[in-house]
Amino acid sequence: MRLCMICLLVAAAGLLGGCVEAEPMKSDTHDPVSLTVWQTYWDMESGAEDYAALHKKVDAVVYFAVSYDENGVPYVPEEVRAMAAVQCGKRTKNYLSFTNDIVGTHRVEKDRALLWRLLGDDASVERTVEGIVALAAEFDVHGVELDYENFAKDEKLLRRYLVFIERLYAACTQNHLELRIVLEPSVPFDAGFVKGPAYVVMLYNLYGKHSGPGAKADGAFIDKTIAKMEALPEPHAVAFATGGCLWQDYGPFGLMCGERRFITAREAVHLAAEHHAATERDAASAALHFRYAVGGHTTEVWYADSETLNAWITRAAQRGVTSVSIWRLGGNTDLGKIRTH
Repeated sequence: MRLCMICLLVAAAGLLGGCVEAEPMKSDTHDPVSLTVWQTYWDMESGAEDYAALHKKVDAVVYFAVSYDENGVPYVPEEVRAMAAVQCGKRTKNYLSFTNDIVGTHRVEKDRALLWRLLGDDASVERTVEGIVALAAEFDVHGVELDYENFAKDEKLLRRYLVFIERLYAACTQNHLELRIVLEPSVPFDAGFVKGPAYVVMLYNLYGKHSGPGAKADGAFIDKTIAKMEALPEPHAVAFATGGCLWQDYGPFGLMCGERRFITAREAVHLAAEHHAATERDAASAALHFRYAVGGHTTEVWYADSETLNAWITRAAQRGVTSVSIWRLGGNTDLGKIRTH
């Protein structure tokens, strides 16, 4: 009886804790992928350094970004004009990106009310399409990128968005412009997206300022999202993010939390060295993380280096993805080590 009880306890322990751990995420050789990178207007100098290290592997550059003023008029930062004035060469395509951010006295990111002004009826859709195509022609780019966000939870706005991208694609085709559309992973991919544009799904911000500590992506998140993308018309692409995030004094369930902010990989490396923090690589995400305490506060940092990005790209390529975008140039330490095959 006693022996049987021991056997049962051992078996129970095996069921509860004896599961074989999943193999850690890591980079490996894979089928070739094309590579697109974002260059932001606020980090041109550092971005140029990253581009110099990576440019032989880059197929396209996106100039980020055109936004709007309080009246819904497109606003182009002077830095974007400067970026567009420097052509990347015949081999590298370039795109002009449009966001639904509002600039001015009160900056608003991913503003849903702005989208209603831009897309609310057929007349406003036509004006928005004409404005986008006109700017693309002015800057003599290969194509347009649409990075409107924060609309999917409003079903009526989602329907207006679908009408808009169909008309935008038609106008781009007529004007010999390519169109790539960036989508959040929470968007319903089966909503009825028009065939023709390239759809780029953001595989990042799994963890971030909205949550507790963790990586911007992990294997399970990548697998789940790529599987959902089968509902989208092809061609498909995915986007991964450099850098990471820090959380100060994060308590259970977020009941206590101090500063939370995104940081670059360069900032993360500096913080680890400054505070003599031991850095570890997470098996589920290949991301690096560390903790340090100073002035009575504890801070946890998670970030991606080139090994992290290569592991994520490997995972995506193994699941049939042939095009990858990297958000973003600037603030990295070893971006030139990214592999495209």
